[in-house]
Amino acid sequence: MKIRILTAEEIRRALPMHAAIIGMKEAYRQLSCGETTMPLRNRIEMADNDGVALFMPAAIQSYSSNQSGSLAVKVVSVFGDNLDRGLPLIHAVVLVLEATSGRPLALLEGGTLTAIRTGAGSGAATDILARPDATTLAIFGSGVQARTQLEAVCAVRTINQAWVYNRTPAKAEAFVTEMRGQGAIPNNLLVAESPKQALDCADIVCTATTSRSPVFDGGDLQPGTHINSVGAFTPDMQEVDAETIRSASVFVDSHKSVLAEAGDLIVPIREGVITEDHICAELGEIVAEKKPGRTSPEEITYFKSCGVAVQDVAAAQIALASAEKLGLGRIVSL
Repeated sequence: MKIRILTAEEIRRALPMHAAIIGMKEAYRQLSCGETTMPLRNRIEMADNDGVALFMPAAIQSYSSNQSGSLAVKVVSVFGDNLDRGLPLIHAVVLVLEATSGRPLALLEGGTLTAIRTGAGSGAATDILARPDATTLAIFGSGVQARTQLEAVCAVRTINQAWVYNRTPAKAEAFVTEMRGQGAIPNNLLVAESPKQALDCADIVCTATTSRSPVFDGGDLQPGTHINSVGAFTPDMQEVDAETIRSASVFVDSHKSVLAEAGDLIVPIREGVITEDHICAELGEIVAEKKPGRTSPEEITYFKSCGVAVQDVAAAQIALASAEKLGLGRIVSL
């Protein structure tokens, strides 16, 4: 038995953001149309180390007629103390199996794949929900996930100015120095001194933190803002306050996932601020033209993603097809 192994750098080459965004739209559509198999992810809490291990299997249909679909499982760990240890916050691997036989095909470095597909999910949501004339972006967070959020938004909108806020200003400064002017990212990438400053002119907002409390005041949002929230992935994490959720049209990657895991929505539901009916649609329902997205320029739209396994399978499918064409990866006999 032989499998292809792809490193983080090879994943970056094989999974360009524009292709990942197209792939996420189709994965979301398949999910919302019942064309995938995806149980809720299993989790093992490691409370003593502020950690959680997640196990995420899924199967999706192929995007082309000469493929048979994809079956994969991602194992991802998120340990909050890792940054203090000089380690990445997230570690992950993706095992891809042949859909027709179950034969292992590939092992992919999953941290990079996760960052790209998470950014691409927000890119898809931004393309669908943000105002067409949106030009200013605010990013909360300055880690790996924040980098791909910035890249993805700039791939679908012409961003002229972007603000970055981090509670540790030095991290925001380093982020700006690294990312300014890369590809479609504007040179006008600035450090915000406060959340309010970041929001003052923002047409699009991305939150990509591990905060357990809201990172901005919803009262500071401008009419017509679109928000992508990807950082809060447990019931007790809350990046975005209840006021924002109450005032926004809420869209999600998966009803089932967010109502089980997303504190951004679970907390205001528990407090009686909203009900489950406040969720307007899954993003895939909009892609499938089953439900509408934004309905007015003044509407605040909010996209909540906990991350779903179909994203990983779709990203792996794209990366593997590209890797085979480019001759990337190492073939290992087991």
